[in-house]
Amino acid sequence: MGLVSGYARDEVDARKRSTAALTITEGDDWSLPSGVTPKEGTGFFSEERSLPHQVPIRSVDVSWRQINPSQGVYNTSLAGSAQGMNFPSLDAQLADPSPFWMRIWASGLDWAPDWVVTDCGVTETWQDYDGQYHIPIWDPCVWNHLMTCYREFFINRNLRSDDRLVMLYVPGAFTWCEFDFEIIEQAASSGLTFTEFNAWFQAAMAEIVAIFNGENATASDDFSYKLVYTGEDYPWGPWNGQADFLARDAVLAGCGIRTGITEVFNFHLNHTPAYGASIAPDGHIVVDENWPLLNDGRVIAAENECFTACGYAVSDVSYAVKMANLKALQLRVNYLYVVPEDSYLDTYAEHWEWVRLSLGRRAEDSPDAWVALREFQDMYWLNNDSHQWQDKPWIHNFERWLVQKDIGTNGQTRRGTDMRVGEVDPDNGTSYEGRRTHHANGQDYIYFYVDDLFLNGFCPSIQLKVTYLDTGHAQWTVEYFNGSGMVQTPVVVNQDTGEVKTASFGIQGVDLNGSLPNQADFRIYNGGAEDLEVRFVRMIKAAHWSRLEDWPDEISILPLVLQVQ
Repeated sequence: MGLVSGYARDEVDARKRSTAALTITEGDDWSLPSGVTPKEGTGFFSEERSLPHQVPIRSVDVSWRQINPSQGVYNTSLAGSAQGMNFPSLDAQLADPSPFWMRIWASGLDWAPDWVVTDCGVTETWQDYDGQYHIPIWDPCVWNHLMTCYREFFINRNLRSDDRLVMLYVPGAFTWCEFDFEIIEQAASSGLTFTEFNAWFQAAMAEIVAIFNGENATASDDFSYKLVYTGEDYPWGPWNGQADFLARDAVLAGCGIRTGITEVFNFHLNHTPAYGASIAPDGHIVVDENWPLLNDGRVIAAENECFTACGYAVSDVSYAVKMANLKALQLRVNYLYVVPEDSYLDTYAEHWEWVRLSLGRRAEDSPDAWVALREFQDMYWLNNDSHQWQDKPWIHNFERWLVQKDIGTNGQTRRGTDMRVGEVDPDNGTSYEGRRTHHANGQDYIYFYVDDLFLNGFCPSIQLKVTYLDTGHAQWTVEYFNGSGMVQTPVVVNQDTGEVKTASFGIQGVDLNGSLPNQADFRIYNGGAEDLEVRFVRMIKAAHWSRLEDWPDEISILPLVLQVQ
């Protein structure tokens, strides 16, 4: 985006404007046009279906010993158990015609077949935090037996091509089928080296991807996009950081990925190479839109159900749910694990519907772009020097194709007034929600930049929603370029209620070409008398509005005059 040469003018063009172009509502506004529908290959999943809650994807769980009780013998009629849960037979579970996600519980001493333990001479096991003992899944004998079982079910019986199968957790994981390094760390203390483990890991990821691609060169039966690695970037483990990028390596091998803790939304999930995300030198999170994970239909999953469950207790559930979901969407998640009661699907139904419609979007097909204005600590990086940025460990905003920057001589914002400390978990650190202008220091503007992949150039119509704290009596507007000059929206006058409100502007004719000062696409002006605190800004594409009447009529032409600063 380039700055219009010589742009400095005192007057703006005559601008159509009406009372219908501005509406103000209480609280957050998660509305989308009525024509927006969920993207294919996205959705909520859980242990059980709940169609009233738009959760169509159930789990299918079996233990390794349940389906492979003897060497060379495979059984789909036996019941099984793992992690304190009882499983019906695989036949019974697959009799249900609905879509499913799948776990094969393999690493536990009580999950693996006894014959494998005997045949491979397993003598050492390690106990996890749930009291379950695990065998060395990386042992060549153990892994080869497990992959023989996988070939039987996913190639010979072709379960990988079942249209109902949405995702399969990658084998090799431990507690709850998650690639937690607790067991690996214990094994390292017993002598397992990174060289040994990494050699197994790299080969194992390649092998499971090859199995799901049919171990042939036929692209039409490739289903590795259904595989999900359940580990994290920078895992807590042994070997002094040598294992930091194994999640990235799993993605590069062809797997999808899942994190289980976006509820702790400030912590450890900002610089995430596996997701193509990084903390830039200026403290903003940037996503590489060309990262392979984002471009070939792979699963990108998260879990948001531990707010007042799983040992957590939050003081503000609404805030915790909202921020966890914003973090998941910033990570470009396309499948989200929920539990109707624990995730508060009914309580915050409008917000959850917006999340459901947002899952899996790319900039090109997303109905909206947004930024949550905030400043927060990522406490994981407090004592880790392997990555650096300005003002570390503080990070700016949650951004999805819309960026707010402190820039120029009049656009340096300050922290909002809503300070949160240790919400959800002490690791979540301190957050300041919102950004404020600072009129006393001449900082009257908040500048925004729209990703060119979302919208670029002249747009006949957009809708802009600005969520703000209604304090003081600021008379503020949004300023933008319409192709021939800079214009204003109708003025919002704060009423000093102390409440959060959302102003929605129907904007006809905007040029998103970096034409404002500081090469911005638009800016918010506090009116030049009192300060304004903004929490959330969302831009909606006109192409996603299904009815003409959704847009405000323009009934008058008012000349506006702006002093460009």
